[in-house]
Amino acid sequence: MLCAASASAAPGYALWGALKYPPGFTHFDYVNPAAPKGGELRLVSNVRSSTFDKYNPFTIKGSAPAYLGEMLFDSLLVGPMDENGAGYGLLAEAVNVASDGLSATFVLRREARFHDGTPVLAADVKYSFDTLMGPYTSPGYKTALEDVAGLDVLDAHTLRYRFKKPNRELPLTVGGLPVFSHAWGAGKAFDAVVMDIPIGSGPYRIGPVNFGKDITYVRDPQYWARDLNVKRGSENFDRITVKIYKDNTARLEALKAGEFDVMRFFSAGDWARRVTGKRFDTGELVKGEFQHRLPSGFQSYVINLRRGKFQDLRVREALGLALDYEWMNRQIFYGAYQRVSGLFGNTDCQAAGLPSAQELALLEPWRKEIPPAAFGPMFTPPRTDGDGSLRANLRRAQALLTEAGWTVQGGVLRNAKGEPFTIEYLDSNEGGARTVSPWARNLEKLGIQLNFRPVDFALYQQRLSKFDFDMTSMAYPGTNNPGQEFADMFGSKAAGVEDSGNYPGLRNPAVDALITRMTGAKTKAELLPACRALERVVSHSHVLIPQWTAATHRMAYNAWRLERPATVPAYSPGETWAIHTWWAQPLKVR
Repeated sequence: MLCAASASAAPGYALWGALKYPPGFTHFDYVNPAAPKGGELRLVSNVRSSTFDKYNPFTIKGSAPAYLGEMLFDSLLVGPMDENGAGYGLLAEAVNVASDGLSATFVLRREARFHDGTPVLAADVKYSFDTLMGPYTSPGYKTALEDVAGLDVLDAHTLRYRFKKPNRELPLTVGGLPVFSHAWGAGKAFDAVVMDIPIGSGPYRIGPVNFGKDITYVRDPQYWARDLNVKRGSENFDRITVKIYKDNTARLEALKAGEFDVMRFFSAGDWARRVTGKRFDTGELVKGEFQHRLPSGFQSYVINLRRGKFQDLRVREALGLALDYEWMNRQIFYGAYQRVSGLFGNTDCQAAGLPSAQELALLEPWRKEIPPAAFGPMFTPPRTDGDGSLRANLRRAQALLTEAGWTVQGGVLRNAKGEPFTIEYLDSNEGGARTVSPWARNLEKLGIQLNFRPVDFALYQQRLSKFDFDMTSMAYPGTNNPGQEFADMFGSKAAGVEDSGNYPGLRNPAVDALITRMTGAKTKAELLPACRALERVVSHSHVLIPQWTAATHRMAYNAWRLERPATVPAYSPGETWAIHTWWAQPLKVR
């Protein structure tokens, strides 16, 4: 798609077809353009670490405060919450994607300013890109930007990203990168830029900080984009304070005591039974379930293939057969969830039934490299209701383990060397034992011992980055537009890179080839067979044991302090909707 180089032309870039908002639009549909500015939003950090030890959200070591990146750093393009696969100009007033797909040229807005008052220049964009591609940041950046050949500064306000090959998503990927000033931490290696106050161009700056307790972001009254169409009606609070509590129980009790205004709930048990109290009875606090059309994601138990005992696909399939999700949903989740079934649930990329002719054409060259089941019906998690039963599933699991060379000896499952089958399940949340225990009891019937190992968040992060675990749980976000990030999650190259996102350690040339086809698709008709074939291969590889997902955002909020727009944007990521579009009520005597 070609976007003109003037403010009167197309306002951004879309993956497929036309943008929703026309040139000259005044504001996004889901905001209140007349929302008053002022007041304070009090949030709670859902980050599992108890505190933070740096202001640099891009380096590998340490923990940054919640929401810091989106508060302080603008990007060339910004994605709306009611349209997927689209970006509208923020720092950039125009983007021109070459007809051959091998470059994207961005023209910066001359009014764009960093917090120190200096202009945002093409040289700063290049500095940010080069830094993110450097040795001190997450390898996820390097993977996502692997097909970026380089960035050229054409003049003070014009820059061109060059691509190694056409990739429909790359203009959005580079357009969404954070931009920061070259003066931030000048003279230091980037991993030494720790507590230096970031020099970004976003709507908020760091305000008062009580280490271990809270951090406050203060709205910049001179924010350069405050009247821009993509920002009108947003960033309404003068102050946003993020409070920190050590555990979920403390967070919940603090909400009931009125210590903060918004809390998103991930626990069905808390939502069903414990979100109660005087403030809920008076109407000060309100429970809201907000429908969305976000992809379901693929929250899963992750099996680490780097451990020899998990190398056999039959072993991995057996572990999944012992999970009785239907019992868990009735007894633990109050029927609040649906089962995850693949990588692309609730999107056009979701595979179903038998492979299409186009999918088979992509799978056939790799027949020797992928599970035979991938050529049949799409994987569906085993059930224990209807025609299924736990007893039948466990019998099937036992047969698979026997075929793989594991036999029960004295009540313990052992291999040919007599070694027992044990699993260490790593978690940073002791509450996770509640959902793992029923599974562990079923595995025990197969002679497998699953040991729940809770560790503090810092050690959890360290062990994950070094892939030092047998099994863990991972909440993978979903996407309507899968791209290069899947090379970080499942690509062979990423499997050997410390701190990459390939936690299962999957190394499969077929997966690599399908990711390449997916990211290189020029039309949606080319994309869909590739992503559906990829979903089939990964799902039938049994490296992920699907967990569960919800179709709503469950949030409790203070209705006496906050107002919200009438329209709920279809693709809003939970509390981010409140942060960017809600506003403070005038205080009233109740």
